[in-house]
Amino acid sequence: MPRVWQVACAGVDGFDGRWVIARTDGAPTGPDHTGLSTLTFTLADDATGVLEATADCEAVAVDVPLGLSVDAVRPCERAARARLPGAASSVFPAPARDVLLADDYQDACARSSAAAGKKISKQTWFLVPGIREFDRAVLDPTRVIEAHPELCFRAMSPGTMFAAKRTTRGQGARIAALATWSAIAQSLAELPAGPALDDVLDAAACAWTARRWVAGAAEVLGGEPDTFGRPMRIVV
Repeated sequence: MPRVWQVACAGVDGFDGRWVIARTDGAPTGPDHTGLSTLTFTLADDATGVLEATADCEAVAVDVPLGLSVDAVRPCERAARARLPGAASSVFPAPARDVLLADDYQDACARSSAAAGKKISKQTWFLVPGIREFDRAVLDPTRVIEAHPELCFRAMSPGTMFAAKRTTRGQGARIAALATWSAIAQSLAELPAGPALDDVLDAAACAWTARRWVAGAAEVLGGEPDTFGRPMRIVV
């Protein structure tokens, strides 16, 4: 018999320098241990706020690199892109660790060139503050994991051809996938102001992966430790 227990888990996605947290509460039943669950959404200003808000959760899956290499090479990213034909560009390359010390974009490019042989994109630079927040936080790797929403959705609904996440069709498909295990329709009627719908749905997808992690049903891409011993992995 599948193990059934009341469990709180959370998924986290960034938006405009802040974080949206999708919290699930319910018994993960069924063949994938992800039965119908409530979903509630809250906001946090920084990584410290995220960790405080999710302190009672058994697992927290965040859409942020949690292990960084010195040369910006993470095998987990290569594996993730291989699983996303047509959407590989959604896996942004994590910067080399030294880039987190940069004061501005020019400094970041110089540090990246020295460490990895190439500059970082502006898009990656905009993600650096959030990566830095979690990198400086004290994390329990058995409880706080890195996830990628696009991988989550495709594992959640393998037969679905997902359109771009900011399109009406893409958002509809993602809501339908989330509805297979959560009361997403009711949850969307009570959203906090601030995050865009695609950010909210991404957080919910990460919460699904957090529940799979607790149930022992998740798949792990990569896992090599960085210089601080944090695993460079993406959990699906």
